[in-house]
Amino acid sequence: MRLNFRGWSVAVLALVSCASPGAMAQVLTPFRSESQAQRHCPGETIVWLDFGRGRYYFKGQRRYASGTTGSFVCRHEARDSGYRRSRLGLR
Repeated sequence: MRLNFRGWSVAVLALVSCASPGAMAQVLTPFRSESQAQRHCPGETIVWLDFGRGRYYFKGQRRYASGTTGSFVCRHEARDSGYRRSRLGLR
């Protein structure tokens, strides 16, 4: 049996409404300073997120806190939002 446009719309809406909340993207909270980010997530590692490259850098890496297209964020928020850590070693 073929479904018309309305039938497909109802089916898609039903699937979306049944999606688990765990499948939602993590909220990313960027900060201008490292201390602000540390207050937001105490005990967590703070990283520099480069939005242009889609990577985050740890303190001690060359690109940490450099550039104009980045912000300080909590590591778990960056990782859960789909950003990847830099493959460059500590410098």
